[in-house]
Amino acid sequence: MKYRLVILLLISLNSFAQKTTIYLIGDSTMANKVKPNENPEHGWGQVLGSFFDEQITIVNKAVNGRSTRSFIHENRWDSIYKVLKPGDYVFIQFGHNDGKITDSLRYTNPHTAYRHNLIRFVFDSRAKGAIPILFSSIARRNFNENGVLISTHGDYPLETRLVAQEYKVPFIDLEYYSELLETAYGPEKSKKLHLHFKAGEVPYYPKDKDDDTHLSLKGATEIAGLAVSQIQLLDTNLVKKLKKHIKN
Repeated sequence: MKYRLVILLLISLNSFAQKTTIYLIGDSTMANKVKPNENPEHGWGQVLGSFFDEQITIVNKAVNGRSTRSFIHENRWDSIYKVLKPGDYVFIQFGHNDGKITDSLRYTNPHTAYRHNLIRFVFDSRAKGAIPILFSSIARRNFNENGVLISTHGDYPLETRLVAQEYKVPFIDLEYYSELLETAYGPEKSKKLHLHFKAGEVPYYPKDKDDDTHLSLKGATEIAGLAVSQIQLLDTNLVKKLKKHIKN
């Protein structure tokens, strides 16, 4: 009986030791939302865990409205850095709020402060033995009168890509793949990926809601699926920890 308990304890400890933590840092398009059973808005990080098996723990530290500047200045990054351990992953996606040129607490020049903040996230992660992965911002639903999807992110995705290339960081171009997604749905049907509701259509929104940036549950799930499809192409151990039906 004693030996059986020891064996069970060793199995339990081994199972615990094999768990991998993925930290998510970013803005509202990635963040968890309050009252998920009532709120139609979802971040893609909120549903990411459904693609992985029990060996993965998702810690979603993305927060609405944050840029690289405000995320650092509010000590949100320091709180993650302190607990990072070898083998953890850090998924990094900013840009939406770094471009807020009327807000000195959030704005970053894409070629200077934004770039250096990304480099800090990368170097700090690696210093703790964690693996950073850079993501470009997801596309907004921004079709012109001719049905052409127009980018709203300026040079932020470019700088993310350049940092990834220079420092050999895995990079997932979610702007590109979400552009393909928006375009495939088209100007009208793509509203289902976002938050378009008439007043009272859902209890959470008593007034009309027309939001082309943030995601519905459908949109968040689609974007998370795009991220996972690209993770499968990376040379990381995360592929082994996807659910079996997703790996096949």
